[in-house]
Amino acid sequence: MLNKILAIAGKPGLFQFVSRGNKMIIVESIDEAKKRTPAHATDKIVALSDISIYTDDGKEVPLAEVFENTKKLYQGKEVDIHHKKASQNEIVEFFSKVLPQYDADRVHVSDMRKVLQWYNLLTKFGLNDFSLEEEKVNEDDKKEVKKEETKKEGAKKERTKKEEAKKEEKKPADK
Repeated sequence: MLNKILAIAGKPGLFQFVSRGNKMIIVESIDEAKKRTPAHATDKIVALSDISIYTDDGKEVPLAEVFENTKKLYQGKEVDIHHKKASQNEIVEFFSKVLPQYDADRVHVSDMRKVLQWYNLLTKFGLNDFSLEEEKVNEDDKKEVKKEETKKEGAKKERTKKEEAKKEEKKPADK
């Protein structure tokens, strides 16, 4: 699910992927308005499934795992800490409960606030299935797309052969 949830630089909140357009994608805001807007190729767009949090042991923990930890800790409900009004100490304390091994040097409080905001937003709108099972489905989708592309390529080659045959027929015969 997190691969269809997007963060767009310069735009507040999160967005859900709707469809592709010409040189853009159509996204829908995850809020009460559910406003659809285009996101152009010049926008910096990141899927939440591509985001990871640094840890002390040099590894990175996927955001989905951080969300799952938060979900377990708060029984699937929204966190009662407001991401803007909470003090730095409250945010750090919250994040230490959710991901105790996070790298304090590379994970800033602003990052923690964003994770908290995103979790609350997704939970509020019922998008709280943070499992990584969706990636398996995406592999199947990629295979389907590849099959379709192969069919299109085959049809294109067939058209090219037919066009060449027609050209040969139109040429006057050399005597």
